[in-house]
Amino acid sequence: MRLPPRRHRGARGFTLIELLTALLILSLVAVMSYRGLGAVLDARAHVDREADKWQQVAKFLARFAEDVQLAAPRPARSAAGFLPAWRGSVEATWGPRLEFSRFAPAEGAAGARRLGYRLNERQEIELWVWPGLDVAPGVPAARYPVLAGVARFDVQYLDARLAWVTSWPAAGSGELLPRAVQVRIVLSSGEEIVRVFALHS
Repeated sequence: MRLPPRRHRGARGFTLIELLTALLILSLVAVMSYRGLGAVLDARAHVDREADKWQQVAKFLARFAEDVQLAAPRPARSAAGFLPAWRGSVEATWGPRLEFSRFAPAEGAAGARRLGYRLNERQEIELWVWPGLDVAPGVPAARYPVLAGVARFDVQYLDARLAWVTSWPAAGSGELLPRAVQVRIVLSSGEEIVRVFALHS
């Protein structure tokens, strides 16, 4: 007596519901991974922008500190007469906010020059550089942006009475240079930086 052949049961496949559920889960995982990656990239870009901004601020403050510490107590000659060794104005409609004579640095090829700093209409602090200590007629200063993204640039000067004044030469003072300079910078992003620089006068 022959037995009927045994039928082998095939492997059971996924149902349509199971496939749709798996696709849904994979889609949710992909969306969450994309959002997480986007958040990481946004955070990294923000950190890079902040690091670059403060690096530029640090470079400007280092440059400014070197310039004012080399300030020379020497008036400058110009076509209109003599300019004070250090001149600072509260509201400079044209020209630098502060302007001074500077000795040549110990290292480098730059000689003694007349320098100035000003906040321009593009929210940049500009460095003005004349070719020498004296301002020759018809020779404009070269201008270089040294710090961008600045909303305010305020300067005060310490006089012999140890009082802060907003313009220089100070009224009733025969000093050619202030004792110190206080700089207040407000960035366009809202941060405020205040630094005081002593002069080697």
